[in-house]
Amino acid sequence: MYTELLANIAILVLSGFVGFAVISKVPNTLHTPLMSGTNAIHGIVVLGALVVLGKVDDPPWGLQVILFVALVFGTINVVGGFVVTDRMLAMFKSKPAAPAAVAAEKGGDK
Repeated sequence: MYTELLANIAILVLSGFVGFAVISKVPNTLHTPLMSGTNAIHGIVVLGALVVLGKVDDPPWGLQVILFVALVFGTINVVGGFVVTDRMLAMFKSKPAAPAAVAAEKGGDK
């Protein structure tokens, strides 16, 4: 029992290191598409938690807590991911011209 727990913790720690190594090598141009994919995955987590919570008749409190936590964290990740994606895409939008520059182009400021 303890060896299985130790093996699962080792896998979790190693996957964290591998994930960090892989993500740190992603170029900035690929960050937005990867964030959109992550949003879709977390949307599936939210949907799965809702389906399981709705299908189980009289679930025990432990299952309710786990599903609630999955629902909350999945929702936070989806919303946060879309906020970050929106901010990154806003960096590529052209900025409006300043009012003084527009007036100077029209010849009104001499």
